Amino acid sequence: MTEITAHSSKDTPAEAASPEAAPSVRDNKALHRFELDAHGEVAFASYRRSGDHVVITHTETPPPLRGRGIASQLVRGALELIRREGLKVTAGCGFVADYLDAHPEYADLAA
Repeated sequence: MTEITAHSSKDTPAEAASPEAAPSVRDNKALHRFELDAHGEVAFASYRRSGDHVVITHTETPPPLRGRGIASQLVRGALELIRREGLKVTAGCGFVADYLDAHPEYADLAA
């Protein structure tokens, strides 16, 4: 399983440098989803691969964690994993489409 540490834009330099403070997004290839552990729960983004790109079809954040930026951390980490593998991304859900629109630093990943 591949992991990447997700940092929030609200992280202080000390938090950004500490792996314990920043959760890691992992690619659970067996379940075809990116996962992020947060506060004893798992947020995930389901995907399917098609050739050289990844279609993120759905994001799910457990109800107690909604409104805390967890989904944004998840998508940011997933996009970094996709970039690291040299793939492109297609937004198959509204949240990911909105995230990509709001974050032009990931425009190069658009399929």
